[in-house]
Amino acid sequence: MNFKKVVQAKGFWKSVIGMGVGFIIVYHIITMLFAFGGFQFSEYFKLNLSEDRWFKFVFGSLLTGFIYGFIITYGQFSVKLKKEEIDY
Repeated sequence: MNFKKVVQAKGFWKSVIGMGVGFIIVYHIITMLFAFGGFQFSEYFKLNLSEDRWFKFVFGSLLTGFIYGFIITYGQFSVKLKKEEIDY
């Protein structure tokens, strides 16, 4: 499957963003549950958005969300396009 064809498919980038945001939310909820033993949003974000950690927290979240969303979406779209190609 051609890389360019997959990333130019209609809805690809929207799906990357949606998948990435979903990953970020689930990841931070699971991390919070392990770190604080429950849903303690204010303490979790107070810790991670403190003066010396906020950039790493935000940048790391966006980067990992994009990477995860891109990999999963690329796989889904390449399978979908390959299947459509075979059907013709």
